[in-house]
Amino acid sequence: MKRRTTTILAAVLAVAATSTAALFALPASAETAAFRVSNSWSTGYQGEITVSNQSSSAISTWKVDLTLPAGTSVTQAWSSTLTSSGNTYTFTPAAWNGTIAANASTTFGFIVTGTGRPTGCVVNGQTCTGTTTPTSSPTTSPSASPSTSTPPVNGTPVGINGQLKVCGTKLCNQYGKPIQLRGMSTHGIQWFPSCYTDAALDALATDWNSDLFRVSMYVQEQGYETNPAGFTTRVNNLVDEAEQRGMYALIDFHILTPGDPMYNLDRAKTFFAQVSARNAAKKNVIYEIANEPNGVSWATIKNYAEQVIPVIRANDPDAVVVVGTRGWSSLGVSEGGNSSEIVANPVNASNVMYTFHFYAASHKDNYRAEVERAAASLPLFVTEFGTVTYTGDGAVDTASSNAWLDLLDRLQISYANWTFSDAGEGSAALKPGTCAGGSFAGTGVLTESGLLMRSRIRTADNFPTT
Repeated sequence: MKRRTTTILAAVLAVAATSTAALFALPASAETAAFRVSNSWSTGYQGEITVSNQSSSAISTWKVDLTLPAGTSVTQAWSSTLTSSGNTYTFTPAAWNGTIAANASTTFGFIVTGTGRPTGCVVNGQTCTGTTTPTSSPTTSPSASPSTSTPPVNGTPVGINGQLKVCGTKLCNQYGKPIQLRGMSTHGIQWFPSCYTDAALDALATDWNSDLFRVSMYVQEQGYETNPAGFTTRVNNLVDEAEQRGMYALIDFHILTPGDPMYNLDRAKTFFAQVSARNAAKKNVIYEIANEPNGVSWATIKNYAEQVIPVIRANDPDAVVVVGTRGWSSLGVSEGGNSSEIVANPVNASNVMYTFHFYAASHKDNYRAEVERAAASLPLFVTEFGTVTYTGDGAVDTASSNAWLDLLDRLQISYANWTFSDAGEGSAALKPGTCAGGSFAGTGVLTESGLLMRSRIRTADNFPTT
């Protein structure tokens, strides 16, 4: 790496699992690499390293070497490229995070088998030397700190159903009984923050009687990749808001363009490691790991899922995970395929469901027939659908929308409608300007799509307990 000779590279080694830590001394304005334990268990832990550039010029690459004691090893890493020699583990950039702008940082994570903490640290060829003891415990990132769980409110969807699981082809509650969740999806949380206030979630929970709140976090399009820590915090806050109202929260890693989920594999591992560690104690969280894969094979999607799911399972072993399907999550239909490829080669993991998306004015009888066929063999979850065309705009197709909803009700397939927002498009449930006005309850603020969806969602749930 070409750089100014007056800039010195060093590292800070801080272990968040203890009340004190060893710190490697740093000159002023140096670039740093800080290590912390974000989660731990009896046989290992999850570590994170943040490489920060505190200088006034961008750096174009980085390398971090950690030495671990005998009997302790790094078994998996994300948002970096991992190599090893003996007990030394070398982390270099993934394809997208080699350059670090001035006063910016990048974070990568890894899973360690064994309980030994690093005994040495080298950053870009310079050995970290000279230790001091801090006067206080290191600060951990709010987005990764474990969160306590709010007791579910009696009589709410979470209060009744508790921790969900997949049983056969159905989504089942804590009593092992098949249930259907019905609710709404956000639009991109980067664009419509005023639509997801306390008043908005109150309306969903008490006026709409919604069971489910899908948090749609775009990865591209001004989303997660621009501010990973900030978007992770936003998602976690909305998970808390849903939990406080007894609604399930579906965390949507919203990939669309590019359609190959492997492009965002490292980001997905980082994100889901953090949110699963932070929300592991909660009963209301469902993980949707790839919104709409497109232009890639089922084998590619399956490979992605089988790398991301273990990251979640390391922290949250009993949560339901929803896997995207080929052709914009159409079970392959939109790309000339069908669900047979999934039935023949399912994801090698338990407690998994498969995504199906539709837009009622565009996707009709042949798509409904495929869902009917697939539901006999696969646990399906409609994590997104619209009452309009596949563009998210146009006129509401009431007949097709009701035909779809009747089918999903009959098959007990859970769903989230696109979108609870006041976007200027036909799929939006709220009239333009509603979110800025701050009032969300009742029918006066609803569009034609919103009126239809509220009338369907607010009908009584059937949650068996015996």
